[in-house]
Amino acid sequence: MAGFTIVELVTVMVVMGVLAAVAVARYFDNAPIQAREYADQAKAVIRYGQKLAIAQNRPVYVSATGSRFALCVQAACAASDAVPAPGGNNSGSAYTKAQCQIGGSYVSTWMCEGKPDSLTVSASRTTEVGPGGMFFFDAMGRPYNAADAANPLGTASTFTTPLTITVSGGGTSVNVIVEAETGYVH
Repeated sequence: MAGFTIVELVTVMVVMGVLAAVAVARYFDNAPIQAREYADQAKAVIRYGQKLAIAQNRPVYVSATGSRFALCVQAACAASDAVPAPGGNNSGSAYTKAQCQIGGSYVSTWMCEGKPDSLTVSASRTTEVGPGGMFFFDAMGRPYNAADAANPLGTASTFTTPLTITVSGGGTSVNVIVEAETGYVH
């Protein structure tokens, strides 16, 4: 008689189940997808800040703390200075709710996006992106460093080299670059 015993069939099925569980887990590593998604969100926030500065003919500040990217019309970024999101609300993700707070309260209408915990954000200059990080665009869309914020009108920009922001997660790194002088974001 040729065939398989029940023990052999069960053993093969258990081994196949373990292999399938390992293979499926590899397909659901969201960190590389989150890295691209958050880099795109950061790029959109920064681009909107530049466009808004030009459209409203005033400085717009980018709060880039490393855990969020947000827009304000003053460096201090009080509740009254928060730039409204163009669609009425930000993404409302759990990370955004945790990071986009003013005075301890989440502000859903603020143009702000929070970083997922599985990602890291680094930059070529930590005064612009990092704890307390900030830069701004003038009314012509030119970027300025955080140090220039004390006198935003009439001050020559010290933002003389491109700012490279790197979002990393799951072995994937995505760069967002803000060009000097033009403020072009790519």
